[in-house]
Amino acid sequence: MDLRTRTRPTTLDVRGARFLVIGVCALALVAKMILAATKRGPADVRFFDAFATAIAQVGPVRIYEHPMPRLPVYNHPPLTSWMLAGFHELENLGIPFGSLIRAPACLADVVSALLVLEILRRRRTLGTATVCAIGCALSPVLFATSGYHGNTDSVAIMFMLLAAFLLVDRRAPLAAGVAAALAVSVKLVPVVAIPALIVAAVRAGRPAAVRFCAGLVAVMLVLWGPALAAVPVPLREKVLEYEGGRWRLWGLVRFADLAGASDSFVEALHSDFRLLFVLLCMAAGAWLAWVRPTAAAYAVALSLTLLLLLSTGSAVQYLAWPVVGLCLFGLWEGLGYGLVVGVVTVIVYSGASAVRWNDWALHLAEAGWLLLAAGIASGVRRALTEPPAPLPGEHVPLVAQRTDRPATPAPPVDRPHR
Repeated sequence: MDLRTRTRPTTLDVRGARFLVIGVCALALVAKMILAATKRGPADVRFFDAFATAIAQVGPVRIYEHPMPRLPVYNHPPLTSWMLAGFHELENLGIPFGSLIRAPACLADVVSALLVLEILRRRRTLGTATVCAIGCALSPVLFATSGYHGNTDSVAIMFMLLAAFLLVDRRAPLAAGVAAALAVSVKLVPVVAIPALIVAAVRAGRPAAVRFCAGLVAVMLVLWGPALAAVPVPLREKVLEYEGGRWRLWGLVRFADLAGASDSFVEALHSDFRLLFVLLCMAAGAWLAWVRPTAAAYAVALSLTLLLLLSTGSAVQYLAWPVVGLCLFGLWEGLGYGLVVGVVTVIVYSGASAVRWNDWALHLAEAGWLLLAAGIASGVRRALTEPPAPLPGEHVPLVAQRTDRPATPAPPVDRPHR
């Protein structure tokens, strides 16, 4: 039997799936960029523009101590500061800032969809991997948060998923550490997935763990070191201790408000329980990475999806955090959440303010939270029962042809008597 004849169709199938996903991603990217170019967007677009102007005046390090009384707290990590400095220069060349600030998230969505395809095709059928990747590319939530809102959430999520892919599927722990450092230097949210990656690296062996940590620490020192040395207190107060929006719009604080909980209890959810919830997200991802060391992407997805489930902060852009992870868990998990919460984003962005949700948006968000919880449970069950993915370069053996003739027993082997 000619092995090349048997393997060629599989190669073409994978190539065709990639072309299909890339084509859908390209169409989605064009649509998002048209949306970015033609819509003014929410207030965050103007805030980022003002931040970029301030960074041009004082630099990406001193921005954390620079007073900006008419603007929200500047809670973005150092890499975002450098990005905004670059955007200010491009804006001076005549490129609209509204398109610039949305472009990274739109491009990150393309990479995330391709990562979903590459991660899942080694663990499930190629058809399942393809439809999950397309579902990620066409998620209504990402159209709203990336193409309209203008924030860095999708970029941070993409880098963290890339780190998991590089660590396990490509066996490139040094590059994985670099990607993880870039993720938390864009936005602090993915820090909850760092323990899962460290555990997966440790389970891969001491050399992998050393290289992963070396890449992580080296890039963190380069990006965070100047700000930590120059303005440690403002950086800690504005970035590391930022608590998120305190509106009662989503999740646990929303249900507590519906149940008639006291203001002191809701305040405790915002402050006293916040660190506990973050630690739970970290522990859950680390546990899954320990019991399923080849499923680092699922462990990252668990930490990020669980973070929104337990989040006591409320902001419409936060709804993008679990989209890619749910698409990794399965088509219906990603589709159910994406459609329901996608409607929430449309309703909210159609209103006067992104922090004023009408009753329709609030009730659909409650349903979206329940779908998120169900998707997490389904994803964890699948991660625990799914067979381990083959290592890079490891070929799945071909199935032998059926034959009606019984196999001929092997002749006895003469062994010397002892």
